[in-house]
Amino acid sequence: MKVIILAGGLGTRISEETQEKPKPMVKIGDYPILWHILQIYVIQGFNDFVIAAGYKSDVIRNWINQEKSKNLDWIKNLNIEVKDTGEASHTGGRLAMCINEIQGETFLATYGDGVANVDIKKLIRFHENTKGTATLTAVRPPARFGHVDIYGDTIKHFGEKNQTDEGWINGGFFIVNRGITDYIDGANEPLEIGALPKLAKSGKLMAYKHYGFWQPMDTLRDKEQLTQIVKSTNINQLPWLSIK
Repeated sequence: MKVIILAGGLGTRISEETQEKPKPMVKIGDYPILWHILQIYVIQGFNDFVIAAGYKSDVIRNWINQEKSKNLDWIKNLNIEVKDTGEASHTGGRLAMCINEIQGETFLATYGDGVANVDIKKLIRFHENTKGTATLTAVRPPARFGHVDIYGDTIKHFGEKNQTDEGWINGGFFIVNRGITDYIDGANEPLEIGALPKLAKSGKLMAYKHYGFWQPMDTLRDKEQLTQIVKSTNINQLPWLSIK
């Protein structure tokens, strides 16, 4: 099954890191976050990828080619196509462009800026059983701010929010049928305000609830948190590579 990685955005919320490279090439430790995302799938037996690039797509393509030229173990058995989907395109358009050019009826997809220890095979089985057009991985948002419990005028507790108290959000890590392209209105349409709401309205968008590790890289703070995890953890024991 093909894995489509949506990796073409400008990365404006982390612009300090994306002047010279696209967001998926921002390093977490010794490797770009794109490497970490690829590994999530590779260790679960998936080796066929399409990277939907756009902004500074040549940086991604050059990195892939350089890694292949070194004959490194991690990449030698992978099929990776870097597809330039245009700098102005949005996530929905990028996804449709890729699906329209590759064979198959079902595709895995994710964003190029987040990691999670999602069990992809369980996600696939869930999707097949629920028979939706698309399934997204629903996650709890990370606790970003200090939380206070107030009784009357008195604070009874101050500290990090409990992540399990939060609602569910889109964590990426999709599986979609080819029919999702019917819900995408052109290259300039974001998936998040186009196809996904349309599918939800028609009852064809399913949610696979993931209770394990999930972390985006939206901001420098996010990047620093991920970097600290890498620095303090053996590469083979990273939480997003401990599949649950």
